Amino acid sequence: MATGSLAGRVALVTGGSRGIGKGIAVELGGAGALVYVTGRTMTSTNGKSGSLEETAEA
Repeated sequence: MATGSLAGRVALVTGGSRGIGKGIAVELGGAGALVYVTGRTMTSTNGKSGSLEETAEA
């Protein structure tokens, strides 16, 4: 990912519950962006915010 802070920016990641989308969401969050994640089903996205928060804090 390009250098630079994304603090104060908002990102919407579709298909962010797994795979490439999840990786993108993690990287964006790690760069300081506020990340919203969507998926095909409610169950695929439930509980993802906790795992993203843990990764961002690490």
